Amino acid sequence: MGDRLIKAVLFDFDGVVMDTEKQYSVFWDEKGAQYLGLERFGSMIKGSTLRQIFHDYFSGKEDLRREISTSLAAFEAGMDFEYIPGVKQFLEELKEENVMTAIVTSSDKKKMSCVFGAHPELERLVDTVVTADAVTRSKPAPDCFNLAMERLQVSAAHTVVFEDSLFGLDAGRASGAFVVGLTTTNARVLVAPRADAVIDDFVGLSYRKLEKLYRNEPC
Repeated sequence: MGDRLIKAVLFDFDGVVMDTEKQYSVFWDEKGAQYLGLERFGSMIKGSTLRQIFHDYFSGKEDLRREISTSLAAFEAGMDFEYIPGVKQFLEELKEENVMTAIVTSSDKKKMSCVFGAHPELERLVDTVVTADAVTRSKPAPDCFNLAMERLQVSAAHTVVFEDSLFGLDAGRASGAFVVGLTTTNARVLVAPRADAVIDDFVGLSYRKLEKLYRNEPC
């Protein structure tokens, strides 16, 4: 690895690796309207774990929790998992460059099993996967990113986080890593104050360009 500044890259999943956020918005908007009388509920809970959603909005409603869990599992089993433009190529380059990578997600193991079933190549492209059940505190707490760095045995000073949700961006910042925000889910005006750099997608991004972003040099 030599004296490289960037030794590990951590990726959130939904809205960063796969273009799933719009699908989740439809699901959660329906549940919010049906059970809570809330509009645009999907936007309110972006980046939250299921455990966090249940705690904040369905406390003590065990029957509803079971119903939503069953419905969500069926929904995820039928989801379309399409890569964010350029991310697969970027992951492949990082692998060739021997840069360590991780997926750090608010999703659970069952959902990620569906993903890897649809895209077995993705599992081979990352060194570790941190799911929601691996930590006690959800984003915006930095625990998930801290755990990924611990597994990869790398410090925050040599780590880059890619995130799209506001909770996730805050968690990345709190971890001490360099944070690159994506505008796949939220407007640039919301992402920029929470990130060290902002991109629309991964098209044209390379390890060398990422190093330039890290150094705040023109790409």
